[in-house]
Amino acid sequence: MPRRPARKPAETDLYPPLRAWLAAQGYTVRGEVRHCDIAAVKGDDLIVIEMKTALNLALVGQGVRRQTMTDSVYLAVPRPPNYARWQRQMRDAFRVLRRLELGLLVVSLRPGRPPVEILFHPLPFERRKLRRARQAVLQEVGRRSGDYNLGGSARRPLVTAYRENAVQIACYLADAGPMQPRQLRALGTGEKTLSILARNVYGWFTRQGRGIYAVTPKGREALAQYPDLLRHYRTLPPPATDSA
Repeated sequence: MPRRPARKPAETDLYPPLRAWLAAQGYTVRGEVRHCDIAAVKGDDLIVIEMKTALNLALVGQGVRRQTMTDSVYLAVPRPPNYARWQRQMRDAFRVLRRLELGLLVVSLRPGRPPVEILFHPLPFERRKLRRARQAVLQEVGRRSGDYNLGGSARRPLVTAYRENAVQIACYLADAGPMQPRQLRALGTGEKTLSILARNVYGWFTRQGRGIYAVTPKGREALAQYPDLLRHYRTLPPPATDSA
């Protein structure tokens, strides 16, 4: 006979494993206490758990509201079938929960697995700025000549500072013909000119003789995707092909 699909867990299915887990730690556990799905007390310690069948914004909102009662607030969801993929997909959501100082539990209803797993506790969050990441953003903004990316658009590859520099070089080579790196640098293509030509990440350049570079047909074709950048660089002083 065909195998019947497993029933999707309900919120009420999560309660017995969570209750048993808390009781085993010495807590007095009660369900549905003043809008809390689960309230557990041991001495002066109060733990509140909010349950949902999926990790979503409604559950996060409930958890935040319960923080007016206690710092020990956990969210609980069923253990997803593809647990490893779910953890990868939820990585940013986990960061948000940690910033909000909410804990997260997963509940397994299958035999052979731990009934309750703690992904993380509701600990105080220390907000740290990564100096290297901050500096990378500042440098990237500073190296771009303008705003050439439309948020949410996938019509063309993202214009990073590196790609813009490559477009600038390809534009000058397309307009003025083959040149040496030092001639391009004299036009303002910057210190990375030789590296961009030599690495040829996008396949836009070809070497013609010793230290002479030209734009490839692929590079000319790619330039058509960046009319705004071409207009910008073509309004600058015209390229000087003189090698002196």
